[in-house]
Amino acid sequence: QVQLVESGGGLVQAGGSLRLSCVVFGGSFSIYSMGWFRQAPGKEREFVARIGGSDATRTYADSVKGRFTISRDDAKNTVYLQMNSLKPEDTAVYYCAGGRGGYGWEYWGHGTQVTVPS
Repeated sequence: QVQLVESGGGLVQAGGSLRLSCVVFGGSFSIYSMGWFRQAPGKEREFVARIGGSDATRTYADSVKGRFTISRDDAKNTVYLQMNSLKPEDTAVYYCAGGRGGYGWEYWGHGTQVTVPS
């Protein structure tokens, strides 16, 4: 059974930074594509960033390009999301997701809250 556990959320002032972490228990982390998604109140869940398993290719939503960086440490079965220059519109529950290439997002964490007051 594969479990994803996020941490690192919190309340931060606009312009500040946070680093989210997601540890994967079980499965084969190194082959998984890993991603971050977020869901703001009253809105649908949206894609934030993705990092490939085999090639570590990174993809970002336009809304976070240049501010957020996704990375992974296969030795620690962990994926990170470094968030800089945070804005009130970044307020959301952030979810970690993972999956094998071609199988979509098979595994999801329970989320961690990020709040940036306006």
